[in-house]
Amino acid sequence: MKIGKVIKVSGPLVVASDMDEANIYDVVKVGEKGLIGEIIEMRGDRASIQVYEETAGIGPGDPVESTGEPLSVELGPGLLEAMFDGIQRPLNAIMDKVGNFLTKGVSVASLDRNKKWHFVPEVKVGDKVEPGYIIGSVQETSVINHKIMIPYGIEGTVKSVKEGDFTVVETVAEIETKDGIKNVTLMQKWPVRKGRPYVRKLNPEEPMVTGQRVIDTFFPVTKGGTACVPGPFGSGKTVVQHQLAKWGDAQIVVYVGCGERGNEMTDVLNEFPELKDPKTGESLMKRTVLIANTSNMPVAAREASIYTGLTIGEYFRDMGYSVAMMADSTSRWAEALREMSGRLEEMPGDEGYPAYLGSRAADIYERAGKVICSGSDDREGALTFIGAVSPPGGDLSEPVTQATLRIVKVFWGLDAQLAYRRHFPSINWLNSYSLYLDKIGRWMDKNVAADWSALRTEAMSLLQEESKLEEIVRLVGIDALSEKDRLKLEVAKSLREDYLQQNAFHEVDTYASLDKQHKMLKLILSFYNLSNKALAAGVYLDKLLKLEIRDKIARAKYIAEGEIDKIDGIMSELQDVIDKIITEEGVANA
Repeated sequence: MKIGKVIKVSGPLVVASDMDEANIYDVVKVGEKGLIGEIIEMRGDRASIQVYEETAGIGPGDPVESTGEPLSVELGPGLLEAMFDGIQRPLNAIMDKVGNFLTKGVSVASLDRNKKWHFVPEVKVGDKVEPGYIIGSVQETSVINHKIMIPYGIEGTVKSVKEGDFTVVETVAEIETKDGIKNVTLMQKWPVRKGRPYVRKLNPEEPMVTGQRVIDTFFPVTKGGTACVPGPFGSGKTVVQHQLAKWGDAQIVVYVGCGERGNEMTDVLNEFPELKDPKTGESLMKRTVLIANTSNMPVAAREASIYTGLTIGEYFRDMGYSVAMMADSTSRWAEALREMSGRLEEMPGDEGYPAYLGSRAADIYERAGKVICSGSDDREGALTFIGAVSPPGGDLSEPVTQATLRIVKVFWGLDAQLAYRRHFPSINWLNSYSLYLDKIGRWMDKNVAADWSALRTEAMSLLQEESKLEEIVRLVGIDALSEKDRLKLEVAKSLREDYLQQNAFHEVDTYASLDKQHKMLKLILSFYNLSNKALAAGVYLDKLLKLEIRDKIARAKYIAEGEIDKIDGIMSELQDVIDKIITEEGVANA
């Protein structure tokens, strides 16, 4: 292919001439060091290239060579437990090669070419195969069996298949197709900007259980759903994302640090290997892929990092796994779009963001979903996408938040005031929402408890009532309220402090199963209903509020998962205590 030459350099944007043989989205190598870039605009024979590395030292006249291929990722054994940058360069391998700092033009294969994996075939000679068909597996980590699938573009009959130890580039099977013999290796490539095919999308109904009570009970997300976590600086977006990564009911976690602070990615790297997976007892890293593109890394690679994470997530989804992808944060991704758009001198939209911000955001969120996987009629996989948004100054009317809210179905609105009061997760229950509630409510009523939806509705109405009553209290004082309304305030306070508030650093309170959540919620609402009954019988509210059983209700969150039957004991005790008070009141009145 003809080699072009640089005629203009503007930060990460390089313009090259004599590129008439290249195509848009081709990967190119810029300069003598071969910096990796991607063509994002073509005008005649001039190509505008976003370079994924620092461009200092590049100048007019430097060579530019197109590879003729789009930006792609390598998919195969070796993804799990690894940490990559935004364009899938393995950071550990780079550190071993050049030290602690990224060197310009450094080239390292994404997947280790020397490590051998034990391949166990699941097909035999003569079997007919098509794209996505599983031909065997590799035990990649102690908890994840990596399925080896037929790459797209290959369809035919198995001519030979081998069992044994292979590197990712060695042939494990030969497929006889109408175009001749095709070799299949443990690794395949896929362009990041193109979604991986599937048979059809399914209606997501099953919740992705997170163990976070405010999410699972009030604002749940489905497996294959989309959610966003917008909030101002310091409101706990990263804490929420970490909790979802640790405890979310997904078999694979893809965590993308997109433009995040370096020290926060360091926390992730230090924490995740030490975290015990509650399902397997192994390290959480055994089922995690980390993509780190920190705020001091080249801005163009930040834009690519989300697509890299999505493609890896889709690959594991195609194996039939449930995948959770966390992007922290999509605002930094949008800022990278804005910077590149500005350098291309495109017409700006709101606040300088490109006019296509909404469609690009839709592109990435729409790649989530629950699907019937290619190559099978019954293999189901799910990719759940949870994106953090960092609106400047907490202004939710800014373009990135608004573009995101038009697409996602779950909104967890973080509140700085709650965070300052040390209420975590600081999800505001009055302005958050989930459009999956009806579907998940039916699933919960069927699979957890028949009264789940009714309890949730009652609890939410109490929290909303509290907001109205607090307005009255601010105007005329609490003495103006009836005893019934004062009871509502007390129970809403119990819901806030004993149920919604959760300590991420407490070994028991950090996670609550659906059964425990149901028992806790029922206990708090039983106190409310029984106390109303007592008030109707003439018992004074002060007497009810001073009951010792209230301390046991408040401490129910610290009851371990293996002992949640104790909550039933507290429920029985509560019933006896209230009945006794009502009886005593009746005797006294008689």
